Amino acid sequence: MIPKFNPEANYILEDDRVLLRPLQADDFENLLPFAINEPDTWKYSLTSAKGADGMQNYLDTALKEKADGKEYPFIVYDKKTSQYAGCTRFYDIQPQLETLQLGYTWYGEQFRGTGLNKHCKFLLLQFAFETLNIKRVEFRADARNERSIAAMKSLGCKVDGILRSNMPLQDGGRRDSIVLRILQPEWQQEVKEHLKGKL
Repeated sequence: MIPKFNPEANYILEDDRVLLRPLQADDFENLLPFAINEPDTWKYSLTSAKGADGMQNYLDTALKEKADGKEYPFIVYDKKTSQYAGCTRFYDIQPQLETLQLGYTWYGEQFRGTGLNKHCKFLLLQFAFETLNIKRVEFRADARNERSIAAMKSLGCKVDGILRSNMPLQDGGRRDSIVLRILQPEWQQEVKEHLKGKL
């Protein structure tokens, strides 16, 4: 069992570069510029946050899933630029299986490729494996999303396989999803130090 996970807790994860705090309803204003000005951010996402209505729906859905104990969404604040940069979350949280997924991650264009993602992922993985005592953290992405897949592999994720035609696409049709993972022993033995070296 996950010993300490509490969906109502105010988890704040932080280092010298980034602060992750729980997403809340009034973050609409912090995230709206991305929804209006950078609609391609959600090109490969099942849930789009394009436009004001899209962002409102995105927030409402994330907060409902949090209230139900299924997800825990964070907003990302970049200390280097003193700006909100995007979002990420734990989801498909399964205490009985000691597993969860890490995803729904997106950043505004100016924050991509800056190293911010590695700081976020280090904090999230450290929290999952060392505080929640999770045994397996899983990642999924559209199998066509080369940028996202490369980013996950650079963290130390290993590919488990491809789920064929497992999710619908926003514009019709279905997608293949790639499944990657990090196991707790992998974190302890290699991934933690590997990732720390990239910060």
